[in-house]
Amino acid sequence: MQPSTTRALVTTLREDARMVIEVIEQPLPTPGPDDVVVQVEAAPINPSDLGLMFGPALTAQASYDKGRVCAPVPPAAMTSLASRIGQPLGIGNEGAGLVIAAGSGAQALVGRRVAALAGAMYSQYRVIPAANCMVLPEGVSARDGAAAFVNPLTALSFIETMRADGMSAMVHTAAASNLGQMLVKLCLADGIGLVNIVRSPAQVALLRGLGAHYVLDSTNPAFPEELAQALSETGARVAFDAIGGGPLLGTILAAMEKVASADSAYSRYGSTQAKRGYVYGALDTAPITLPRSLGFVWDVSGWLLTPVMERLGPEARARMHARVAAELTTTFACRYKGELSLSAALTREAVEDYTKRATGSKYLILPSAP
Repeated sequence: MQPSTTRALVTTLREDARMVIEVIEQPLPTPGPDDVVVQVEAAPINPSDLGLMFGPALTAQASYDKGRVCAPVPPAAMTSLASRIGQPLGIGNEGAGLVIAAGSGAQALVGRRVAALAGAMYSQYRVIPAANCMVLPEGVSARDGAAAFVNPLTALSFIETMRADGMSAMVHTAAASNLGQMLVKLCLADGIGLVNIVRSPAQVALLRGLGAHYVLDSTNPAFPEELAQALSETGARVAFDAIGGGPLLGTILAAMEKVASADSAYSRYGSTQAKRGYVYGALDTAPITLPRSLGFVWDVSGWLLTPVMERLGPEARARMHARVAAELTTTFACRYKGELSLSAALTREAVEDYTKRATGSKYLILPSAP
């Protein structure tokens, strides 16, 4: 029997410049003919989820009271957020669970376990269009399938984007993340040159343990020379940047230009080699700084999964979804530090840990857990 209500984790920006994150009971919509009702069993906390959950709120100054987190938002950020004031927004881009009911056109999915990229997945139950669901292979649990969309499709779309740009190798920053580890496995399997940039010796060891050849520690004094050597050997001229602020992307593009013009005659315009930087994250919210040593054949742009998937077209999307389904427990396996119920996700200890966005601090929400 379909429930009429659901408990859900929501975030609301109040007029007093406080971001409130809490668990509420809300009505569950009646499914349409092509909808399914999913009992959500697992949903990961991705950086994009934290962006909605807390936005620019200062979590270090948050207060915790009766299962509610209240964090102040800097006054300067309120203008850009004016349109979301007073709106309780569901959190959780993706997740997986059991189909317990369905409309007349989706009855075949009842009793099947599915993954979905539907938003508001930190909820006991979700009504989702059947077309937005991916049926998990037999024997694959909701925990294994919870992160079947964002990271796997992002990694695969990096490769599709690289190839569409006429490139054959790439650079990836913050490369020790779950996404970065998936990308290492994909590039090894597909014979793609990959330059991984991390920020500690431990992260270097982690990726080398997966078989990565080029793993550079950006805190190492020898980083500029190592970067130039790796770019020279791989021919990488496209970078996917999760940092989003500061000088790192500019350093990468400048190194690409240095390598490209090393054996060329002097030109005041620099080399004719195209160099591209795609910014897909915002681990550093400072402005991006670019040096003047890039030449004139370069570009930097934002990169967002959903519009990229749209541009790739149905054939590419079908190919990527099929690969994800086949390799969920291998290439695209995701490791979690811990699991949290909806209410446990709002404790001080949990919030302070998963908002670090540190390697090895990824958590899984279990919305149906008591």
